Amino acid sequence: MSERKTIDVLLVEDDPGDVLMTREAFADHKVTNRLSVVSDGVSAMEFLRKEGEHADAPTPDLILLDLNLPRMDGREVLEELKADEALRQIPVVVLTTSEAEEDVVRSYSLHANAYVTKPVDFDRFIDVVRHIDEFFVEVVRLPTR
Repeated sequence: MSERKTIDVLLVEDDPGDVLMTREAFADHKVTNRLSVVSDGVSAMEFLRKEGEHADAPTPDLILLDLNLPRMDGREVLEELKADEALRQIPVVVLTTSEAEEDVVRSYSLHANAYVTKPVDFDRFIDVVRHIDEFFVEVVRLPTR
């Protein structure tokens, strides 16, 4: 098997518990990816555009995006991100508690690369994050920057 590559992941999540579980999932499974976290949609766009305090932010190889965010929700982030020629190629996995069909349809209409409903069970959540990681690091070929 080839050497595992390290990627930069941006987690856009306002729930401290979900942030902690995602960090734990990365740690528990020896995920070597670099995880950056922002807690609202406005900060996500600033991070992606390297504005203000995020001037030195890495360009993520993958974005894990919650839909229900303060200041600018995940749907708006997704729409703005995919409309931006410099950012649209970054894969986005919507990782949310919403099971609403309209959220699934709208996310894919806005060009999300995947839609995953967060499990409430910790072990299942860890498993889901690990599968997302394995898929995007070991299976998928990401665009080079």
